[in-house]
Amino acid sequence: MTLQQGADAPAIEAKNQNGETVMPDFEEPTVVYFYPRDGTPGCQLEARQFEADIESFRRAGVTVYGVSTDDVDSHREFADEEDLSFDLLADPYGEVAEAFDVEIRGDFVDRITFVLADGEVKAVVDADDMDPDGHADDVLAEVERVA
Repeated sequence: MTLQQGADAPAIEAKNQNGETVMPDFEEPTVVYFYPRDGTPGCQLEARQFEADIESFRRAGVTVYGVSTDDVDSHREFADEEDLSFDLLADPYGEVAEAFDVEIRGDFVDRITFVLADGEVKAVVDADDMDPDGHADDVLAEVERVA
């Protein structure tokens, strides 16, 4: 069962698309969105929508991270293709997914997003029927609700 609202935020560490080690500070407002696979149509749409809303997240003081089980090279290519300005965290061994209790089916993580701040999970936003369209807007609305 995934982490729920009110749960302590896990400590995580992963490499971003540039190969840099990232250790998000979940005391600060943060969005961590899990997505199944780089370069697939649904994941492209979701990433594009997060990118389209990125200035709204930043104005709210929120850092956005995308996470999938793809490796650094795949993330670099995906971030370049989609011109993403936020970090994609590589989780090829499922350690970040495990920290959030996100299920991995085969090689794919479930599409789910966590809003974190003050060291805890403030909200969990599940993509309706795994449909990425509008998910970023739903997450932004949740950020504004809990802020």
